[in-house]
Parts: sequence; C-alpha cells; structure tokens
Amino acid sequence: MLYAGWRTLPVPSDPVTRLWHSATMLREHRGDGHVAALLGARIGGAEAHVLSALDMGIHPPESFGRIHHLPKQRLAEVMDGLRERGLVDADGWFTDAGRETKQRIEALTDELAAPPYDTLSADELAELVAELEPITARLVAAGSR
Repeated sequence: MLYAGWRTLPVPSDPVTRLWHSATMLREHRGDGHVAALLGARIGGAEAHVLSALDMGIHPPESFGRIHHLPKQRLAEVMDGLRERGLVDADGWFTDAGRETKQRIEALTDELAAPPYDTLSADELAELVAELEPITARLVAAGSR
C-alpha cells in the first residue's frame, strides 16, 4: 500500500531527490511484502517485534525498544500467544518452530522484494551492488543493521 502511494507521485527531477524517492519506493515495496509475509504467517505487529528482538539476540524480548512501552498485560498476552503457538518457549526464547517461522517470513519477504531488481540486466545489477557496497560498509561500521 505504501509503495503504491509513492508510485503515484511524480518522479523528482533533481538527482538527489530522485534517488531518495526511488530508495523510498524500494523500501516501501519491501516493507509491504514483509507485512504480507507476516499476515500470511498470522503474525501481528507486536508479535513481529518479539520475533525480531529474539532474532537480534535481545532477551527478554519484551525489553525491545519498539514494544517495551506497551502495558505489561499486553506484552504478557503477546508472549502467551506465541507460547501457545509453539513459537517461543517458557523462558521466552525461540523454539525451533519459532526460528523456522521467522526464517520463512524473511525468505518470503526477500522473494517478494525481488521483482524490481529483475528488470535490471546482470551488468546493471552488478553495478548497483558495487555502488552500494561502500555505503553499506559505512552503515555497518556505524552500527546499522
């Protein structure tokens, strides 16, 4: 939905603004696919944040910055629901099923995000990767994930 909204806007003529606009469209395209993958796995918003926290090694997952502010009762309900579904164990860690579910969601997100890149030739894709590698390296060095 967000990608579709951005796609209706005119493409800016200024190169920097055009790059920003294009990057935003790609991010939202991927984000929309991620939401679809989560919904397909019957994972809600707070549950998605718990799974992300665990994937990043944050424990207890309720301490994750995106959900720590929620009422304790709501967090308990989310954790109980994930336990009932067999995605987290009694101590709040991933079960094998939980880890597999997270991996399936991420794999489907990657698959759904691929079509915009499919329009590039092999040389264009290699050029894009080469141009983005130094930026990626700087972001990673600065602590970005």
